Amino acid sequence: KVVKTLGIKGGIKIKITSAYPSHVGLGSGTQAGLAAGMAVCKLYEKDVSVREIAKIIGRGGTSGIGVGAFESGGFILDGGHSTAEKRDFLPSSASKAAPAPVLARYDFPDWKIAVVIPKVKGEFKGEREVDVFQAFCPIPPGQVERLSRLVLMKILPSVVEEDIKAFGEGINEMQKIGFKGVEVSLQPPEVRALMEECREYSYGVGLSSFGPAIYAVIEDELGFKNAIKDKAEIIITKANNDGVIING
Repeated sequence: KVVKTLGIKGGIKIKITSAYPSHVGLGSGTQAGLAAGMAVCKLYEKDVSVREIAKIIGRGGTSGIGVGAFESGGFILDGGHSTAEKRDFLPSSASKAAPAPVLARYDFPDWKIAVVIPKVKGEFKGEREVDVFQAFCPIPPGQVERLSRLVLMKILPSVVEEDIKAFGEGINEMQKIGFKGVEVSLQPPEVRALMEECREYSYGVGLSSFGPAIYAVIEDELGFKNAIKDKAEIIITKANNDGVIING
């Protein structure tokens, strides 16, 4: 799409040497698409912003988080879309809107994060994802207000103040509210049960996007792994506060 849209007379061959799982809620499609688009622009010396590339390839039309994370890393809060920019409730993969604006971006603390990928298939993609948006949106105003307060008064300050306990509490609470609450409720029983089990060994647990991947903010890496290892793939990592790195 980038080659065609920018009128580039040529092509590109891409070799992927390593990748993380797709269609499990980790945003790999957005990151891979942006990486490929950025590579094309650098190779052919086209001065195109990350946001412009995202719009060309059809990413970021609902959430600006994946695009913002690619660009700068860190903890990102986006502002969503106005009805003038986006009239319909659709997932990013089905929306032609530009990425939502980033309202705040902070370095994420040096906390251990466990990415837990359950041994079940991701069920929400394509038409089914669109159906969920159509069925459950718009979110009731009271839910939106509750979530906004939680983000502004607890989660965002906990990142700035590096308060891991408050952050975990905020993430746990978020799983019950608004569209995230819908996403959690639609997960298979084994995923919801695994989230509860992960909470016993962490500060906070959340569903990543539409799932089934789960993230947990942890301290005791060994204890967490021993408790969960037979039920899911576990990746222990820390936040990326840099965004995309281009070599060459």
